Amino acid sequence: MIEDLRLADIEETRRLIAPHVAVTPVHDWQGREIAALLAPGTRVNLKLELFQHSGTFKPRGALSVMLRLTDEQRRNGVTAVSAGNHAIATAYAASRLGISAKVVMLPTANAARQARCRAYGAEVIIAENGKAAFALAEALARDEGRSFIHPFEGPLTSLGTATLGVEWLEQAGALDAIIVPVGGGGLCSGVASAVRLVAPDCRIYGVEPVGADSIHQSLALGRPVDQATVSTIADSLGPPFALPYSFELCRRHVDRFVTVDDDQIRAAMALLSREMKLIAEPAGAVATAALVGPLRDELAGRRVGVLVCGSNIDIQGFAAMIDQAQGGLAL
Repeated sequence: MIEDLRLADIEETRRLIAPHVAVTPVHDWQGREIAALLAPGTRVNLKLELFQHSGTFKPRGALSVMLRLTDEQRRNGVTAVSAGNHAIATAYAASRLGISAKVVMLPTANAARQARCRAYGAEVIIAENGKAAFALAEALARDEGRSFIHPFEGPLTSLGTATLGVEWLEQAGALDAIIVPVGGGGLCSGVASAVRLVAPDCRIYGVEPVGADSIHQSLALGRPVDQATVSTIADSLGPPFALPYSFELCRRHVDRFVTVDDDQIRAAMALLSREMKLIAEPAGAVATAALVGPLRDELAGRRVGVLVCGSNIDIQGFAAMIDQAQGGLAL
């Protein structure tokens, strides 16, 4: 039986990770473009988690796990598998805690993300594919005694991301709804759990890319899907499977899931760049894409929290996506 997170445990985790994470700002978004795109009376509060250390929300979960390792486990070091953001966060957390890190990355991980891992002192190992990456991490755990830091599954990871939800509501005040990106579900499971505890009347929306909708598929099956095809520019929201803990908390606490396509994501990136001067990676723009897309009319007249969760994208890649959006793929 999967138990819900408790507010006392979230607050304990918040105190534990506080020396190593930033309290990221919130901002009430008021502008000509966003006003024209929203239904009348809708107000938007952005949670700017892209300003977090390592560029995404990921250190919250990684630190929640790693700060609870035993002394022996810390001496043996950690390992992780990631296309980018989780590897960077694990490397960051390890550097803060004086722990050795070997991160296994996929061939699709761009050079800038690999460089960020190395800059934090982690050893980067490139695997041939996803299956090989997990096999490598398992071998590191077995042969070197390293602790595997999962990218999204488990109570400690969700407790870490839940700290974001509590922090956000303290800063923003009353929100009628929030929109949270969904990949494996580690972010959404924690934030949704926290919001449900602190503001039970706040409506919670999860948004997935059309090409990485493992939670949608899992809901249709009634269980976590163990293999899903991934095809989206939002690569950090693209695990090819779902897992029981994060899936159950998302299923239990999220009121509705929606999807957005890559054109909508590019257009949202361009909008955030033009009006908010933010460089959001594709995953960081999916909640905005849902706000002005499939959720526009449903959220009319409400005060809505929108999570901008990350900014780990190289300038060339960002520019190419913005060029595509500005070339006719407008919102």
